[in-house]
Amino acid sequence: MSAGQTLFEFVRHWSRRTAAEADRGRDVQVTEAVHALRGLGEITVNDVAAELGIDQSGASRMIAHATAEGYLTAAPSLQDARRRTISVTPAGAELLEAAHAWQEAVFADLTATWTGTERADFHRALRRLLDTSRARITAAATPGSSSARRAAR
Repeated sequence: MSAGQTLFEFVRHWSRRTAAEADRGRDVQVTEAVHALRGLGEITVNDVAAELGIDQSGASRMIAHATAEGYLTAAPSLQDARRRTISVTPAGAELLEAAHAWQEAVFADLTATWTGTERADFHRALRRLLDTSRARITAAATPGSSSARRAAR
């Protein structure tokens, strides 16, 4: 199996979840997206959609669920009353803190037999892979679009 196939097999493996785990995973994902966009000022549904790489209606549904769970708030925009401004609540910040602790624990468990150097090398390689992927998306973004606005942060 090639490296690319192994990468995507790993992604598929980690995306398998029960319905309850999937809901929580989506709440973490959308809350993480809003948190990542916090430097934009007003964060719109379209900004979140671009950050997640999904359409506006999908992002809107995810935001509505996370809002109902208390992780996000959606308020009328001060710039345009037709839009909503999305932000992370204190409960959302706690959700992210717990998710990040879980992520670190899983990584530590999966790499328990690795050396510190192997962990650091893997982390650097993943970071480079992510940076390259983001650079390609940024290069493809249309100037003035929400994805270009997000990429400029």
